Amino acid sequence: MSGLYARIYEIVRSIPPGKAATYGQIALLAGNPRLSRVVGYALHKAPPDVPCHRVVDRLGRTAPVFRQYGDDLQKRMLLEEGVFFTPDGRVDLARSGWIV
Repeated sequence: MSGLYARIYEIVRSIPPGKAATYGQIALLAGNPRLSRVVGYALHKAPPDVPCHRVVDRLGRTAPVFRQYGDDLQKRMLLEEGVFFTPDGRVDLARSGWIV
């Protein structure tokens, strides 16, 4: 595992239940705000103890990759943790966004 991936996993593990962060936010915290896609690549290969479901896109949309495990799995997981959603189905980042 690369040092960058390890740093990304460390950051994502620190997102508390009931909160969500964006790929860009994780990239910024990892040291380079231009690496949002790398965050996605890292999370695709993440170990099971990394709560990847807490990471959404900049608009609060859930990740399509979760759909292979069932419709709205990521949304259901976030709702179980108390994350708020907007009427159009995006994470309400104003209410549930992770503030470091």
